[in-house]
Amino acid sequence: MILEMKVPSPGESITEVEIATWLVEDGDYVEKDQAIAEVDSDKATLELPAEVSGTITLKAEEGDAVAVGAVVCLIDTSAAKPEGGEAPKAEAKVEAPKAETPVPAAAETKTYATGSASPAAKKILAEKGIEAASVSGTGKDGRVTKEDAVKAVPSMGTPSGGSRGTSRTKMSMLRRKVAERLVEAKNTTAMLTTFNEVNMTPIFELRNEYKDAFKNKHGVGLGFMSFFTLAVVRALKMYPAVNSMIDDKEMISYDFCDISIAVSGPKGLMVPVIRNAENLSFRGVESEVKRLALRARDGQITVDEMTGGTFTITNGGVFGSMLSTPIINPPQSGILGMHNIIERPIAVNGKVEIHPMMYVALSYDHRIIDGKESVGFLVAVKEGIENPVELLMNSDIKKALEL
Repeated sequence: MILEMKVPSPGESITEVEIATWLVEDGDYVEKDQAIAEVDSDKATLELPAEVSGTITLKAEEGDAVAVGAVVCLIDTSAAKPEGGEAPKAEAKVEAPKAETPVPAAAETKTYATGSASPAAKKILAEKGIEAASVSGTGKDGRVTKEDAVKAVPSMGTPSGGSRGTSRTKMSMLRRKVAERLVEAKNTTAMLTTFNEVNMTPIFELRNEYKDAFKNKHGVGLGFMSFFTLAVVRALKMYPAVNSMIDDKEMISYDFCDISIAVSGPKGLMVPVIRNAENLSFRGVESEVKRLALRARDGQITVDEMTGGTFTITNGGVFGSMLSTPIINPPQSGILGMHNIIERPIAVNGKVEIHPMMYVALSYDHRIIDGKESVGFLVAVKEGIENPVELLMNSDIKKALEL
């Protein structure tokens, strides 16, 4: 029996995928549920499992765009599993040897001797890194003189022997979609960015004191993301316009906080969503961040896990970014950018002290978020980070951390 394997729908509104990589070869024996290909949609990279066991015949090439429901391979279920577990390979084509084509004699080329250089000229040219053959000599029989060598100037626009190769690689469907969405965000929103700085000392002190107990109790680390996520949730409740988006001529506001977390995956930027972050504790946020990051890293993230989101947090600081203007993740209206932490001198109660400081940036859609709201939102985030015990933990650290 020959089974036609068709492309399943990765998610609502997705009508086409791209064959990123075949994990098997034409003629291989595959087991049921074995991953046979990786397919790119405009939202994620997903594995395609074999529906039955048998010998596979590929019907699409890597890089092909195929419609959802299209046949991508055939599986012959009547084929016996090879002994030793090795898959039978498709019979290789053997091409007949081609007759040697006589090489035409090269056209006679008249060669002219390159003018030699005087010893003094050679020394000067060597110091300049110039080949004598590239200099026109004015001496007898084209000989390069000392004066010619002195006047010779290396051209900065001339290749000097280093590699000048280029390569052309097709962008994945996910990368192309990300590019389209970024351009769309720039072209369709009135995007502005406001900045502030945060003193991370209170967070450092809390983590130093409780991170070991937290990890021993919950099996996850106490990182910065839980503090920032809960600070963002608090600020969104204070400034609901930031937790809104435009739909044609209407503004949709949400009474829940689905926080998108930008993470770097093997196929590029992915933005999984922490659902109902307003209901999560520090442990809940850290556990969910770890789960989603691992699934994105391993290429197991699903379209549903990246769909939706009412606000986004991105952390360029993990790559060393000091300051940036993050681009809104449409159709959302705001995104918070975290950056690296640098010890800097600041004034505290009239005295200069050194503290770990982070710049934060809020990019927002000015069509529905006014400057007062955007600045107030970012100040609220700053307050939550700089006073976490009172504002994020209700003045009860151990209860908040579930210790």
